[in-house]
Amino acid sequence: MKETAAARKPPGASPPRPSGSAHTERLTKVHGSGPMAVRALDEVSVVFPAGRFTAIMGPSGAGKSTLMHCAAGLEDATSGKVFVGDEELGALSDRRLTRLRRERIGFVFQAFNLLPTLTARDNIVLPMTLAGRTPDPEWFDTVVRVLRLGDRVAHRPAELSGGQQQRVALARALITRPDIVFADEPTGNLDSRTGAEVLTLLRGAVDDLGQTVAMVTHDPVAAAHADAVVFLADGGVDDVVDGPTADRVLDRMRELGGRS
Repeated sequence: MKETAAARKPPGASPPRPSGSAHTERLTKVHGSGPMAVRALDEVSVVFPAGRFTAIMGPSGAGKSTLMHCAAGLEDATSGKVFVGDEELGALSDRRLTRLRRERIGFVFQAFNLLPTLTARDNIVLPMTLAGRTPDPEWFDTVVRVLRLGDRVAHRPAELSGGQQQRVALARALITRPDIVFADEPTGNLDSRTGAEVLTLLRGAVDDLGQTVAMVTHDPVAAAHADAVVFLADGGVDDVVDGPTADRVLDRMRELGGRS
């Protein structure tokens, strides 16, 4: 099993780390059956270490989004195992899996998926509202401060820029203090300047809040914000690069593209 390793450490005292991480063991996902079957993932074993930022990259069709969806419990695996902390997702009932996704996994996607009739504050606390829980005021204030949303929490999505909406989406992902946040091309709908800001905020969530982040991206510059990059090819883990730079990632992607 290839395990990503930390390449960066925040300055000063280390922030408290979440107790769990996510990992897969020989994860296989097959779409369809018979001659038309497509093996999207082929016995993928990968670890997303607690308190670290991992990027997932690979050519089109390599299995990036499928890996994320299975690891996040959004798709069932054909075989193999997925763990969030010490919980095996395949062993959970639908009800317990829904609860785990709501309370222990955060999601950030290209589409911000904010409810237009709710304020930023209400969108942020929505996972806890659905669970019948009250947010910790101190943690809410910390997340809002780190993501620089203090003067925007009373605004509705239509009154926010794209970057501000993505910040709200990230705050919503963090509010439950999840074991891991999965981000699927989180800068895909943003201009380069706003995208860079969101990546800086994801990096800050790891360094300043002790969060665990796994991000699918096609952008070498985005991947360079991570502690490590997991490269997929043909449904399997091809390589894991610690301490990535944009140039190293680009060179690796060119190698993978030349083989496809």
